[in-house]
Amino acid sequence: MSVPAPNLYPPFNTIRLSHTCLNVSDLAASRAFYTETLGLQVTDEDDSRVYLRAMEERGHHCVILQKSDFPGTVEVMGFKTYDEEDLDKAEAYFQSKGQPTEWVERPYQGRTLLTRDNIGIPLEFYHKMDRLPPIHQQYALYRGVKPLRIDHFNCFSPDVDASVGFYNDFGFRVSEYTEDEESGHLWAAWMHRKGGVHDMAFTNGTGPRMHHVAFWVPTPLNIIDLLDLMATTGYVKNIERGPGRHGISNAFFLYILDPDGHRIEIYCSDYQTLDPDHEPIKWDLTDPQRQTLWGAAAPRSWFEHGTKFVGQETTEAVLKATPIVAP
Repeated sequence: MSVPAPNLYPPFNTIRLSHTCLNVSDLAASRAFYTETLGLQVTDEDDSRVYLRAMEERGHHCVILQKSDFPGTVEVMGFKTYDEEDLDKAEAYFQSKGQPTEWVERPYQGRTLLTRDNIGIPLEFYHKMDRLPPIHQQYALYRGVKPLRIDHFNCFSPDVDASVGFYNDFGFRVSEYTEDEESGHLWAAWMHRKGGVHDMAFTNGTGPRMHHVAFWVPTPLNIIDLLDLMATTGYVKNIERGPGRHGISNAFFLYILDPDGHRIEIYCSDYQTLDPDHEPIKWDLTDPQRQTLWGAAAPRSWFEHGTKFVGQETTEAVLKATPIVAP
């Protein structure tokens, strides 16, 4: 399957990814990790949830840590629309695709539409979120890796072709992709709305599961500082992969695991994709520089470990092709 032509006039207008809710076992331990190690800022909290934002963000939260009987699962992934009317258009669109829709109450958000994509990923769309004063010049608050903003989601999909087709239909555009030459099917794809390399990516595998949520940082040196911090504060085993530079996206990266096994990417240095006629870049699945420009293969865990979406069953991948994996 070739990458579909972008839909430049989608049925509703999604601006960008916004936030996610992660289910955790020990709220205090997760709070400490996300604030002291990563450096996210607490915007509100109670006995069951902690709301967090990154340093450049004006919206109330980009991450919700939720104490749950199902720790290590993902509750929802959130996206912001251009205006209120887009929410009604989104409801009509997902209903036309046979997906469930529900208007839900979310703290600090206006009208919020809860639905699911074609493989069962829970998605919510909103237009208004409480705005907070800027803190990006309050340098005394900067801690950990100094995250500036949430950047993207990556999810395991059992059928990447189908996922790309579904998201392309409502306006997500492919920036880069990996294709299995033998079958002609997509093994992975990176799709964007905000003009970076991706807001949502899909990786071939048992799914739906979240592969990772990523945060943008100022420089590669922030990542080096985080490694030193984690190595000396009891989190050395939580370092999974990196640092390195991806061939895909050209981004400098590090992958770590939080206390409940949610994978987090720390990310910088990718490029803009603002032009609507920006042509996607194709990579061969067997090209080792696809994973890491410097040639190092990813560990097996990077292709196998993911966190489930609460209440959603998974299925095995249709495509059985595999990339080069580190021993």
